[in-house]
Parts: sequence; C-alpha cells; structure tokens
Amino acid sequence: MTRISFYFNADDPLNLTHRLIGKARQQGLHCLIYTDDAARATQIDQQLWCAEPLSFVPHTLCEDANAPETPVLIGTQPDSLARCDLLINLTAAPPVCLARFDRLIEIVTRDGADRAKARERYRHYQSLGYPIENHDLAPVA
Repeated sequence: MTRISFYFNADDPLNLTHRLIGKARQQGLHCLIYTDDAARATQIDQQLWCAEPLSFVPHTLCEDANAPETPVLIGTQPDSLARCDLLINLTAAPPVCLARFDRLIEIVTRDGADRAKARERYRHYQSLGYPIENHDLAPVA
C-alpha cells in the first residue's frame, strides 16, 4: 500500500521538491513530480536545471523522448516513468495514479486555500485507509 507523507508549512514548495528529489535519487528511486499545469512543469524543470552542479538531478518532462530512461519526470504522465517509487503531488486533487506508487509526498504551504485543499486530500487518503505521516516544517519557537 502506498505510504503518504504530508509536509506542512513549506515556505518554498519548489525548493522543498528539489531537496526531496535529491534525497530520493541518493536512494536510487525513480520519481514523478506530478503537476496538472504545463507552465508549472516548465518552471520546475528550469529550477532543476539551474541547481548547483553537485546537486543536479537527471530529469525531464514526461513528454520528452528521453522520459523512459530518465529517473525523474515532471508532468502528468505516470506511465512514462520506468519504476513507480515516488510521486510528489503538486496538484490540488488526489492523483488518480496514486496506487501505482510506493510513496506519495504532499507539499503544503501556509496559504489558506492551499491548506484547505490539502485537508481535503488528507481526509480522502484517510478514508481509503492509507497510512499517513506528517512533517511540520514550521520553525520551532
């Protein structure tokens, strides 16, 4: 069954995504950064290309011809990924391909609308019996 992790109070979702993908790649995992917005997929792609040389992660968009050989994909096509190890959901809805992945990560900002949508996803996953772990990224006072 897919393990689900929520990361709450993220200041910069794209930076956190990059860090999490870097850790996943160190473990040899194949990852999909799931988004339903082509502009956001391109933004994530550009951010990963601009990373420091030592933190570079091999990646491409799902539509790219090299997608089947690339360990990190960005977009909406989970079938392009060779192995379904990790899905990072950057959409407002639960991904339909969730059950195919070993692990799902949800990143939640402090924005009220984002938090409300995350609560809906949380309840949805909970109602289906998925194990959920929470990580609060807010600084400890």
